[in-house]
Amino acid sequence: MRQAPEQWQVDAGDADVATLHVPPALGRVRRFDVDVRFEVQCPADAQGAWHGMSVEIDGRQVWSRQIATHNAGQTDSLDYHQRIDVAESAALRVRAVTRVRGAQRRRLRIEAAEEA
Repeated sequence: MRQAPEQWQVDAGDADVATLHVPPALGRVRRFDVDVRFEVQCPADAQGAWHGMSVEIDGRQVWSRQIATHNAGQTDSLDYHQRIDVAESAALRVRAVTRVRGAQRRRLRIEAAEEA
């Protein structure tokens, strides 16, 4: 009998670091779509404001960006997406680390959805 696809998520709110742990599954290989989203509030005077995020998969940095924060008085974001194959009986660990200057953290979220 086939199991329902796994869905995992962590919402770290305005924290600067988020970590998602997906435990191992015995007897099957899994493929996950991983999405990481970091939202910031841009100040009315956004001059010099920036935000950045680095993403690690199983302890290895796979992506990092730092950009100027735009949309004065609104929100701005950084997004990361990757499809990841997880070996039989292996766990998955996704960690996001954020940085800001002049912007305010609003939300940091990691999701992993198993493909059916």
